[in-house]
Amino acid sequence: MDKQKTIDALNQLIIINNDRIEGYNTAADGTEDADLKRLFGRLATNSQRFKSELSTEVQRLGGEEADGTKVTGKMFRAWMDVKAALTGKDRKAVLNSCEFGEDKALESYKDVLHNDREHLTPEQFNIISAQKQIIKADHDEIKKLRDAAANASS
Repeated sequence: MDKQKTIDALNQLIIINNDRIEGYNTAADGTEDADLKRLFGRLATNSQRFKSELSTEVQRLGGEEADGTKVTGKMFRAWMDVKAALTGKDRKAVLNSCEFGEDKALESYKDVLHNDREHLTPEQFNIISAQKQIIKADHDEIKKLRDAAANASS
């Protein structure tokens, strides 16, 4: 097992969770819908916990935790879309952008579980798999709310 590759894989997920924390804090601050405020707060809290679990593993390996976000490319555009939708108070657009962000988080988790499995201990693999399942459930909840908002506006 290549320790640096393990650290890099874990840090990739830390960055994704930093994106989720920042995005959902922005979304919670920008919405007036109490149910979305609670949901976004819970999702940011989930990501804080995930980040902490991953950081513990990085530190255990003697590595440095990645900080910052992946403020380039598609993730940045997704959260900018959230901000734009919040100013227009468009519930469906906010949820659509959040779902896109969750899609990207799931892709990152799947990538690490598939491409970096040989660099993960069984415990790390289980931690990441469990986090992925929660993110999948979060994604599905957002999609359900988005679909309900779409049906309500048509």
